Amino acid sequence: MAALRYAGLDDTDSEDELPPGWEQRTTKDGWVYYANHTEEKTQWEHPKTGKRKRIAGDLPYGWEQETDENGQMFFVDHINKRTTYLDPRLAFTVDDNPTKPTTRQRYDSSTTAMEILQGRDFSGKVVVVTGANSGIGFETAKTFALHGAHVILACRNMTRANEAVSRILGEWHKAKVEAMTLDLALLHSVQHFAQAFKAKNVSLHVLVCNAAVFALPWSLTKDGLETTFQVNHLGHFYLVQLLQDVLCRSAPARVVVVSSESHRFTDINDSSGKLDFSRLSPSKNDYWAMLAYNRSKLCNILFSSELHRRLSPRGVTSNAVHPGNMMYSSLHRGWWVYTLLFTLARPFTKSMVSELPPPPQTPPVRLYGKGPRETQAHVPSAPLTSCEAESGFDHHSIRLIRALGHISVGFRLHLFL
Repeated sequence: MAALRYAGLDDTDSEDELPPGWEQRTTKDGWVYYANHTEEKTQWEHPKTGKRKRIAGDLPYGWEQETDENGQMFFVDHINKRTTYLDPRLAFTVDDNPTKPTTRQRYDSSTTAMEILQGRDFSGKVVVVTGANSGIGFETAKTFALHGAHVILACRNMTRANEAVSRILGEWHKAKVEAMTLDLALLHSVQHFAQAFKAKNVSLHVLVCNAAVFALPWSLTKDGLETTFQVNHLGHFYLVQLLQDVLCRSAPARVVVVSSESHRFTDINDSSGKLDFSRLSPSKNDYWAMLAYNRSKLCNILFSSELHRRLSPRGVTSNAVHPGNMMYSSLHRGWWVYTLLFTLARPFTKSMVSELPPPPQTPPVRLYGKGPRETQAHVPSAPLTSCEAESGFDHHSIRLIRALGHISVGFRLHLFL
């Protein structure tokens, strides 16, 4: 008790009553956190009980949640015509006492996109997601938007893209989300997208290269390249090159390239060990859909590694990710056989939607100001961890990475000269 008295924690009548200098707040996704204005820090646990709490239920009738110019939430009572920064639902919180994980792994096969960003605030951040009208791309775009980011869905099919925008706005009408045309199978479309984006005069903090095709019959794009190679790799390569200056000006920024474990089951070298261009964009006689997909995913990883090596000194990180072997999406739409196989496997695949999210794992904010009303809370995103650019690659692979970068640049120059 002496220690509690010294800390000023024993002078309240109720164990849930906050000590002097503390304030109770909520995040957009319903978690309660506590701001200590004396020490200018925040934490998820109640300063006296050590418990975590979350909001139970919706806002009362007539209430609406808004965000001010500083990104802080406030609440409007339309019936009584008043506003407050105090969430009216704080009187009806419920305890949440999560069990500590038994392994070092923080996320697992049941983790959803909403859970990854739990407790984060992306207000003021600009995110571009390619192929964002369905599947992994849509869930990624929606999650960023629901956490305050200005999200641009870069899609080929504008009808489906606008439908996706409407679905996101249906979940939160204040979401900053829009759709723009991007056809990766047409490099002039990539060029037009980049020009239109730059005309907005906004930053670019996150670029998610997600769009891909799978199991397509052999075909050439209007640029004269095999479609899988151009859509999955070269189109994204060109997009990043065109937006590179914006990314650097927006630093810290990041590029996320969605690859696949299937990159392991292919090679892009000839018998002498040199990079074989004909394998990247093969002729019809040498084409096999699965192998073309695997090669494009290998190109994704090599490109991401070289991009990180070049841009990380300027504050732009690049990460290649594998979304999971049993992630259900619409990637199989290219051929009915794969559609049948994916349908049969559907009961065993991972869902991208969760009923109840788990509690956040890290404290949310840093504080500015002295008093409850003047204090502005900002919930920053967690920094991406990125291994060294060449970690895990032998010298032969590193030479391959550099060669692929030069060839990709050569493709682009050849097409536009």
